[in-house]
Amino acid sequence: MIAVIKGDIINSRLIINQDKWLIPLEDLLNEWGKSPEIWEVAWGDSFQLEVENPAESLYKALLIKALIKGISFKKNSEKMSEIDVRISIGIGEKTYAGRRVSESNGPAYIYAGEKFSLLKKENTTLAIKSKWPEFDEEFNLYLKLAGVFMDKWTKSSAELVGIVLRNSMITQEEVGKLIGIKQSGVSGRWNRAKIDEILEIDNLFRRKIKQLL
Repeated sequence: MIAVIKGDIINSRLIINQDKWLIPLEDLLNEWGKSPEIWEVAWGDSFQLEVENPAESLYKALLIKALIKGISFKKNSEKMSEIDVRISIGIGEKTYAGRRVSESNGPAYIYAGEKFSLLKKENTTLAIKSKWPEFDEEFNLYLKLAGVFMDKWTKSSAELVGIVLRNSMITQEEVGKLIGIKQSGVSGRWNRAKIDEILEIDNLFRRKIKQLL
């Protein structure tokens, strides 16, 4: 059982210098494996990532979301980025391993593709499909509700989410020292970004996946 993350960059064609988001995204994906066996960027603004441990898939999707939302072409860090990301997660078996991740196949790949094709229609930017319909229904509701604030992350909020996701035990004081602002400033950003809720969703996802596998 694996997970497959399939995504594309929203409004990427509005950006003249594509390297602004492409290079940071490729650097992040490189942390999780080699291209093209584990991940690939294709058709200019689409990408696919295979995740060996399904319990890690939402965490990685959230990190990608925070990365992209943290890339802005405006100087004001309190503005939202001009771009966003649309992501589906498929959880299931892998029945064929190709030389490229785009050539591999199995239910995990099929689920990711099927869900991805419905994201616009369902008016959401992050959703899951697996062989467990009740799990999908429940968790996609959580993710749709979370999308209400995640889609509105400012550059500074997204930066903070990325830092905390990488180190969930970090304190607000430590974050402040890291990014050069006072603890009170971190607290405000923390609340606006809904950090605690994001961590709760990820922890719940991990527990449920481990129970189902």
